[in-house]
Amino acid sequence: MTFTRLIICVALLTLLSACATTSNNTAAQPEKFIPEQQDRSIIKQLAKGDFDRMADVEIRENTESLRLLMLKLYKRNPHELQKSTPDAAEKMTNWVFDGEAQHHNRFEAINNLQGTEAIFLAFKADYTGDRVLPFIVGLQTMLLKAHGGKTDFYFSDNIDPQHIYNVARNIEIATWKLSNARDELGALYLLTNEMNEKDKNLSFEREFGKMIGRTDLYAVALAEKSQRLISRVIQNLATALFLPF
Repeated sequence: MTFTRLIICVALLTLLSACATTSNNTAAQPEKFIPEQQDRSIIKQLAKGDFDRMADVEIRENTESLRLLMLKLYKRNPHELQKSTPDAAEKMTNWVFDGEAQHHNRFEAINNLQGTEAIFLAFKADYTGDRVLPFIVGLQTMLLKAHGGKTDFYFSDNIDPQHIYNVARNIEIATWKLSNARDELGALYLLTNEMNEKDKNLSFEREFGKMIGRTDLYAVALAEKSQRLISRVIQNLATALFLPF
């Protein structure tokens, strides 16, 4: 087995294992099944290489993580959901992720912003709208742009591993902002993890960690395959700037 083949096998196994949910909570967690590709036709699969399938898994699983995070953020911050709709959090989340054909990831409520501009909006002091929406839409559109605007990959696709690596760093920065950005009264803009004498909920941190791990692993494997160097960046998260993608 060649070194590149070994990298692919290890990467795929790691990406799939990242789907498993671990928890420190004493309550039993529902079993999570790894989703399968919707189109498994032989003709379509013949047009894909190992790295194309790896990209399919990486962006699909990261999108599922964002869907889960959006739902959890609305459950933790119900007042933000009320700014957008009286509907349930599940309906709002499904509309954002399943209604792309209608809204194309552009929402008038957040001035049609995408990527890091949308993420910034979620933490602006003078913004009075739903903060969950720009945060999640910003992360999702950032991921899509780094993957060439696609979620289904073939031999002809050419993804830059530097862009994928930069997205992983940007997710780290966005996660730090989510856990630390506060308004003028010192309150967090959005509540996430909770730690006190009775409860210990680090589920947000774990989900973001899985996203960063998947994205980093794909970037490194892709760089190895394409023999491109990745410019690694070390930043102080408190002062870090988002990287181009």
